[in-house]
Amino acid sequence: MKFKNSFLLTAFAAIIFFSGCSKELEEYNKPAIYWYGKIVKNISQGDLEKADNYYSSLQGEHIGSPLLPEATMILAIAHMHDEEYLLSEHFLNEYIKRYATANEKEDAEFLKIKAKYLALPNPRRDQALIGDAIREAQMFKHNYPNSMYYNVVDTMQTRLYMAEAALNETIADLYTRLDKPKSAQFYKMLKPQPWINWNEVDRANSPWYREWFEGDGTESWYAFMVPDTRSVVSRNSVVDDSVSEETPLKEMTETKKMLSKFQQDEINKAQDLKDKGIITEDEFNVLREKILKL
Repeated sequence: MKFKNSFLLTAFAAIIFFSGCSKELEEYNKPAIYWYGKIVKNISQGDLEKADNYYSSLQGEHIGSPLLPEATMILAIAHMHDEEYLLSEHFLNEYIKRYATANEKEDAEFLKIKAKYLALPNPRRDQALIGDAIREAQMFKHNYPNSMYYNVVDTMQTRLYMAEAALNETIADLYTRLDKPKSAQFYKMLKPQPWINWNEVDRANSPWYREWFEGDGTESWYAFMVPDTRSVVSRNSVVDDSVSEETPLKEMTETKKMLSKFQQDEINKAQDLKDKGIITEDEFNVLREKILKL
């Protein structure tokens, strides 16, 4: 009798479980307004993961629906408010490539730059993202010189330049402490934008709870424990003082090579934009001149 009761309970639980699964599996072949409503409902409830899944259903079943552009932009803004900036950029890229008109593209491009900017609460931790944000801001200013967002983007770009300079100083200080003079000299020379008076720029202060572990960006909190001696980590330390006069010239030559490689990479990117028809020949020439002056 006990075995029979336990068998019935197990069977009943299995029926409930599979009926629940079948209900989820039946979520297909619905009208576009159904999926759109599910997206909006889950965003309002803060469940962005489910909203993304319903967006996939809307896109898969109704690729030509007029509701798709609006759903894409809603999800981009929702992820930005939820501080999920990479996902926000993904939806913005989707919106720009598939749905945006000429006027809507400007708004979406601005939101992309804003997402990258907001993704940098601590600039010392992401060198590549700073560079990408600066390049996209420059491209936006070039493509939309009369945009109502121009001054906002220009302000963000200026702050990114200062963040990049502070990061380069931090890296140079690190290489100095590791006794790598060539690497330190290279980063010390990376002072972008000569129109900025760097002597008047105040270094950003880390919050007290983070400064305990990270220091102020120039040295570590445990620096007092490290003896003031030549580092044994570096194998490239200059030991012979007789070659010290030749070292700066060699370092300058290597720095110029690295800078020219950077400029060549930027020119190649601009060439790729021209080949794809994103910018004209005249716009490419203007960008090329700016890159060569960096």
